[in-house]
Amino acid sequence: MDEIRYPIGEFRAITEVTQEQRDAWIRAIEEMSSELRLSVEGLTLEQLSQPYRSGGWTVQQIVHHMADNDMNSYIRFKRALTEEQPTACTYRQDGWANLADYVETPIETSITLMECLHSRFVTILRQLTPSDFARKFTSPAVGEMTLDVALQRYAWHGQHHIAQIVTLRERMGW
Repeated sequence: MDEIRYPIGEFRAITEVTQEQRDAWIRAIEEMSSELRLSVEGLTLEQLSQPYRSGGWTVQQIVHHMADNDMNSYIRFKRALTEEQPTACTYRQDGWANLADYVETPIETSITLMECLHSRFVTILRQLTPSDFARKFTSPAVGEMTLDVALQRYAWHGQHHIAQIVTLRERMGW
């Protein structure tokens, strides 16, 4: 079950981060929308409605969740860069996944949203200094977090969900 739920493994933060690692995570964010687009290419509406695991979200819900998560991450970064250790707002992702927009909105809308958002986000990320990445915010769910850790978590999150879609396709022979 864990291999299906966490096909790339659970998130583990690196505490001593190099600039090369940051650059790789920023590239992963920059490429995330394209990788997501490839992972869902050619899927039918029926396939998009397939959960990636028993009791899990559908492919369509995963795509919309990724866009929602990315919007929240972008705001967390901007707040941490402009405020002193703000408290990030949380959202009930399972509740959001059951709202009408997750069912009725085409996945292309969320992929396009991510492309635009990542363009802006990467512009900011590439300008940050190591001291900027040391800035912190407080996540009610996780606790105090540096932007270095948030960057890693963000890159992992996208790769994690894309891997869920890709491994579902492999298992189903799509």
